[in-house]
Amino acid sequence: MSPRQSAAVYRRRRIVVLGIIIVLLALLIGLVWALVARGGTGADPTPVPTRSSTPSPTASTPPASPDPSADASPDPSATTPAPTSTADAGPVPCTAAEVQVTAVADHDSYSADENPKLSISLTNSSTKDCTMNVGTTTQVFTITSGNDTWWRSTDCQQTPSDAIQTIKAGATITSSTPVTWDRTRSSVDTCEATDRQRAPGGGAAYRLTVSIGGFQSTNPMQFLLN
Repeated sequence: MSPRQSAAVYRRRRIVVLGIIIVLLALLIGLVWALVARGGTGADPTPVPTRSSTPSPTASTPPASPDPSADASPDPSATTPAPTSTADAGPVPCTAAEVQVTAVADHDSYSADENPKLSISLTNSSTKDCTMNVGTTTQVFTITSGNDTWWRSTDCQQTPSDAIQTIKAGATITSSTPVTWDRTRSSVDTCEATDRQRAPGGGAAYRLTVSIGGFQSTNPMQFLLN
């Protein structure tokens, strides 16, 4: 039979067992607390970056610098202005196809002491306004009888002038100041002469043609001198 252990031995054994139990409880409590603190999954959801891993861009990540090799030229379609409509450019110069030129005399027949007064009429037959120089620098009045040219307004013309006029679509304009024919034969050599040949009367027929800006009248105007 084994000798009976003393009370001191039993107390030491109890203390050792109690210490082991306390240590195990502490480990168990620590494990439970760790699981609760980590969401109870036992695994850390946050990835641990390594030296070779590339971090995802965040709001604090500075924007990437532009590639110096990229083409920085602006888009031509964004900087080139749209072509200006011709409707906004205003009236354009008249053409011969748009303007009808007519020779005008104030009478069909003149008495012996009456001088013909001559004008030009312009009609814009197009559907758009146009402009032309209607000044005396572009006007030519010519009077003929048969094949004989009696008078030309440019032979002795003085101080001709320019006058740019807009002719409205479908409108007709006429010379504001008529040109007077003194019923004599003109010549560049006889502008100062006082004895120029006088045109015959007695019912003689004469024809007036005009041109302006290079546009010729379509039909001559005939009149009689008495």
